[in-house]
Amino acid sequence: MSQVVTESDAVLEQLEARDQKMLLRINGHQLSVTNLDKVLWPGVGRNKPLTKRDLLRYLTRVSPWLLPHLAGRPMFTTRFPDGIHGKSFYQKHWRPAPPFARTVTIFSSHNEGDSEYLICDNLATLLFLAQMGGLELHPWFSRVDPAPDARGRSRTFSGSEENLEKSVLNYPDFVIFDLDPYLYSGREGKGEEPELHRKAFSRTRSLALRLRDMLGRLDLEIFVKTSGRTGLHLYLPLVRKFDYDAARNIAETIGRFALQQWPDEVTLEWAVVRRTGKIFFDYNQNSRGKSLSSIFCPRRHPMATVSMPVDWDELESVYPTDFTLRTVPDLLEERGDPWADILSAKQDLTELPEGVK
Repeated sequence: MSQVVTESDAVLEQLEARDQKMLLRINGHQLSVTNLDKVLWPGVGRNKPLTKRDLLRYLTRVSPWLLPHLAGRPMFTTRFPDGIHGKSFYQKHWRPAPPFARTVTIFSSHNEGDSEYLICDNLATLLFLAQMGGLELHPWFSRVDPAPDARGRSRTFSGSEENLEKSVLNYPDFVIFDLDPYLYSGREGKGEEPELHRKAFSRTRSLALRLRDMLGRLDLEIFVKTSGRTGLHLYLPLVRKFDYDAARNIAETIGRFALQQWPDEVTLEWAVVRRTGKIFFDYNQNSRGKSLSSIFCPRRHPMATVSMPVDWDELESVYPTDFTLRTVPDLLEERGDPWADILSAKQDLTELPEGVK
């Protein structure tokens, strides 16, 4: 019996050519890719540098697991055209977008008008972002598609702030807890953010497990992933009857409860200098248009780490550098995606604020 050649297989085969540029054929679409041997992540220790070709290969291999998490979500990307040590910038709006990319028009109060946002729901769009140096992917926590738990909500996102606030895009799928340790190793330069080190990650992991247990006593389930840098991201799947303001209020309530329970470990301080020695519980990410790095998203760490979902029972034994462009594709092929059913685990949080007070 002949083996079925998948879309991903066909792209990977084309990338085997050693040409510096080529015209990729992707499921009936064409994408020009260039500078394929440009180094994006310098080598560390015995690890060789990773190039744009390596990024394209990585995204192609993980696309069957990544694309479902991006589907229907406006997104922006952090572009590193000269690699992780070069200048970087956000790109939120695309005009014109490539013909194979889905876009959505959304009112932006910042721009005082409508802007085009990209929705990455096919491999061609994903690899287009990589060609543009888009290493970090930032999907919104809300989706343009109402089914199945927001039927009847408006899909008019343009024209005014009022239209956007009434629309389904104002109702997120998750409440987010971003745990960011401000525990310094002592090797950082003046003014630098804390680097990844085991003591800080261990304390962050301990806090995440306590939050999991606390919410578990309220019959609430949360999901965990490494940020790909120093911290952890916790996602609480949410029935879309709560808008972003409500989601942020819920996250703040839980954050203040955590601060009350563990004042020596947790901080909610916005001033960076006042976070030192504690884990910053960032609840303000629960805002329309804000985002964390996507699941399976590459990060700018020298080891080419990836934001990786893990089961709670394996959190005790993992470390962020376990998950890189080199290791994650094989892990997914062996074990699958621990978050595959996250949208089927949605919860009604109506009683949560009273439950944690």
